[in-house]
Amino acid sequence: MPGGSAVEAISISADGLKATVLTFGATLADLIVATPAGPRSVILGFDDLDSYLGHGGYFGAIAGRCANRIADGRFSLDGRVYQLYLNEAGRTHLHGGSDGFFRRNWTIVDSNQSSVLLGLTSSDGDQGYPGKVVATCRYSLDAHRLRIALGARTDAPTLVNLAPHAYFNLDGSGSILDHRLKIAAEAYTPVDAQNIPTGEVLAVDGGDFDFRELRAVRNEPDGDHRPYDHNFVLAMQPAPEPWHAARLEGPRSGIRLDLWTTEPGLQFYDGVHLPVTPPLRGGIAPVRHGGLCLEPQRFPDAIHHPHFPSAVLRPGEVYSQVTEYRFSTVE
Repeated sequence: MPGGSAVEAISISADGLKATVLTFGATLADLIVATPAGPRSVILGFDDLDSYLGHGGYFGAIAGRCANRIADGRFSLDGRVYQLYLNEAGRTHLHGGSDGFFRRNWTIVDSNQSSVLLGLTSSDGDQGYPGKVVATCRYSLDAHRLRIALGARTDAPTLVNLAPHAYFNLDGSGSILDHRLKIAAEAYTPVDAQNIPTGEVLAVDGGDFDFRELRAVRNEPDGDHRPYDHNFVLAMQPAPEPWHAARLEGPRSGIRLDLWTTEPGLQFYDGVHLPVTPPLRGGIAPVRHGGLCLEPQRFPDAIHHPHFPSAVLRPGEVYSQVTEYRFSTVE
């Protein structure tokens, strides 16, 4: 790291899955799935640390302290106003700021053959947030699934909303627009020109945002695809146990991913702003729409919309998220 700390890479494996995790950003750097045709990597990543340090796409990292966007980077909590770092066009606070959790070197707390637990301490005033936050991230493999358990505690009222930010391409390369996707959401939250939620919760009925049945990501087969970077409403509060949120299938590989999560929201981003400059792992050339993100979360800009699931964390409370990636093959 620029400050001199060493970044460690940890390999874990079980039941036909193998993952590589970096302490930098608590990053899921690679995820390999066994298939009848041989092992396949199903997420995008890089071959070297410099590429992770230099990119701006959050590849595989844990976004936080508060994932997604906060309008004007400003919020009021218990009568006090806080100004956060504006790291998106000088107007918006995105994914925790320019030095958010995705750019920190986490510490290995514990590890074994199939699991690794990482920890991070974020000080009071970090990127403008109040309170000290102690966060944890555990990656564990079993029964053809990767389980990500995120946790946090604070010593003062603050905002916490963590989100895994892997870019999936179940075919390994090329565009994901022909991947088939299903999202268990009856509604979504529309956004303004700065990608900030308007506060509306609209039904997905029959339009571009209706993924209730498995269909191609591409929404205009004979014309220009209209990009996605939107929060889908799974529920209006977190669940005590993971529920089935989404299914993704690769048309060439036949790999199926089922995403389960405790979170009420799922941000679907189709990689419209790819490619990034560095070549991807193995020298693969990055392309537009080369990967998609399914980010379990509380809703974006929730602090400004009281009817959204809250992202406020107070002393004595425990923030918890469990997300699972379950793999199989298309029959």
